[in-house]
Amino acid sequence: MTDYNNPDERIISDEPLDDSENAIEKSLRPHYLAEYIGQSKIKTELQIYIAAAKQRQEAMDHALLFGPPGLGKTTLALVIANELGVNLRTTSGPAIEKAGDLLSVLSELQAGDVLFIDEIHRLPRAVEETLYSAMEDFYVDIIVGQGPTAHPVHFPLPPFTLIGATTRAGLLSAPLRDRFGILAALNYYDAHDLQEIVLRSADVLQTRITPEAALEVALRARGTPRVANRLLKRIRDFAEVSHQEEIDQDLAATALTQLRVDRSGLDQVDRRLLTMMINLYNGGPVGLKTIAVNIGEDVETVETMYEPFLLQNGFLKRTSRGRMVTPKAYQHLGIPFPENNK
Repeated sequence: MTDYNNPDERIISDEPLDDSENAIEKSLRPHYLAEYIGQSKIKTELQIYIAAAKQRQEAMDHALLFGPPGLGKTTLALVIANELGVNLRTTSGPAIEKAGDLLSVLSELQAGDVLFIDEIHRLPRAVEETLYSAMEDFYVDIIVGQGPTAHPVHFPLPPFTLIGATTRAGLLSAPLRDRFGILAALNYYDAHDLQEIVLRSADVLQTRITPEAALEVALRARGTPRVANRLLKRIRDFAEVSHQEEIDQDLAATALTQLRVDRSGLDQVDRRLLTMMINLYNGGPVGLKTIAVNIGEDVETVETMYEPFLLQNGFLKRTSRGRMVTPKAYQHLGIPFPENNK
């Protein structure tokens, strides 16, 4: 159970909490493009690519989905497979440790199927190189045996679509990135789209919520559907305990305040990070490793989960010497901006 009084617990985390949360999250996912809210440019392009592939009766070109966590990359892979009318096989970069693991996954594919690899930037280099021929020519050559008995084996594969997802597109090697014919950058959602997502999710959860309350959730959801859905589920808990049949704006605001998520989407970890930079380093510049050490996180977590939202919303800025807290962050925290920083 999440302890909301523990500053290390993040109700607005972009990562699934546990198996039960993950199961509910799956139930809230749209299954077709008509149900998928937001990312309109990507949806329009995908409709064309999917229709063309179906008309030619071919596998759709390989697609790379990239962007911050929680924006719907996994959901979009499911939607693409459903629209194509094929099976979806899922795995992740860290789960494929050697070429044999990759071959085991590829051997399960049927013609036209979609293979989704999450965190594709974490594929081992040897596996990545094996993947090149699978993507381009639909075959894999691997060495079987050791020493004098070692010999190459050629495995033909059915045409398939690889969908790779990553939060760190810059870590992909150029040869792998170039083998994707479709590149789609998912962006943070605006409040209107998130409001629609909250209303749809409430309907799926059989929870009554007013449009005003849904907007209150949307404004605090960091532009991220996964966060919006998580906040909705926690507010539903508050409503049930207080015996309210409908979530209104007052209940939503009260619950979110108790969850320590403010109207800009910042939680206690964000505020602790910014306050630490101000109190210990006069607002910066501060190196990423130093920030990570001070808040007890690894560098990758800070760079992929905390920093993108703070940067995009103007609370942090990058400089050649490190990260700096902006005047907007000082104002938001109620701390006077130092004269010598102006």
